[in-house]
Amino acid sequence: MKMLINVPETVVADGLRGLAAAHPELTVDVENRLVVRRDAPVEGKVGLVSGGGSGHEPLHAGFVGRGMLDAACPGEVFTSPVPDQMARAAAAVDSGAGVLFVIKNYTGDVLNFDMAAELAEDEGVQVAKVIVNDDVAVTDSLYTAGRRGTGGTLFVERLAGAAAEEGAPLDRVATLAHRVNDGCRSFGVALSACSTPAKGGPTFELPPGQLELGIGIHGEPGRERRAMMTSGEIADAAVDAVVTDLRPDGPVFVLVNGMGGTPLLELYGFNAEVQRALGERGVPVVRTLVGNYVTSLDMAGASVTVCRADDELLRLWDSPVRTAALRWGC
Repeated sequence: MKMLINVPETVVADGLRGLAAAHPELTVDVENRLVVRRDAPVEGKVGLVSGGGSGHEPLHAGFVGRGMLDAACPGEVFTSPVPDQMARAAAAVDSGAGVLFVIKNYTGDVLNFDMAAELAEDEGVQVAKVIVNDDVAVTDSLYTAGRRGTGGTLFVERLAGAAAEEGAPLDRVATLAHRVNDGCRSFGVALSACSTPAKGGPTFELPPGQLELGIGIHGEPGRERRAMMTSGEIADAAVDAVVTDLRPDGPVFVLVNGMGGTPLLELYGFNAEVQRALGERGVPVVRTLVGNYVTSLDMAGASVTVCRADDELLRLWDSPVRTAALRWGC
């Protein structure tokens, strides 16, 4: 398996050095594995901190900046960051208004963020937490108790980040983050396995001509394995899964997300089928995002996230955002 790396041991550090070189608006601490917006802490503003294993880029470091996160903590590939990283991040972005931890529902992330919250609170930082658990594919997996956190994380970080940017207090930002999470559902499909730098090959076996419905972002097994389907058939399966679970009664945001190895041409074609499937089910779409945002290294495949929208959330979504991976209005 060919990879564009030096050695597996330095993949994360090398990526952070490259991020720093491309984005001087960020403060990147390669040694301590922290990415912080350069103007942090912003006076009077709630700080947002997230993080997780590397390999899902641009999540989370690519979403640090105005209107989203104030700091991100990258762990090793598919491995949670440690509590000390998260506590340092909280201290770096706290202006006295408190900090919200955005946590994907994976056991290591939840445990380490819980410990980090205790460390931060011991230093006088007020911390609130939201656990993102939007994946409808399975109830429990290799990495979780309960549903996994996947594409819904982007909506929580964006919408809670926008509210914090407007000066909302911690309790309101946290309440909104929980509301967004409760209104998000995701479903992913793998057309190939991903390959980790440490292993140098696929993390699981997916025979030619088959796909995995309901895959997790670490290659966890999903609901079932099937013979290859058309884009339209996959869209129907994914949309059925999220709409049946969410039962939206109004407009929604949609994320059509690549897993890292699927060309944009295919993703836009898949989006056409997702929009058709939602329209046939009477679900109006107000905003759509298409691209690689919550990835799994080089996995071929896609995920669909649907998030309930209302006037407040639409206004927050459209407000200015400036990060490495998401930007408009500024």
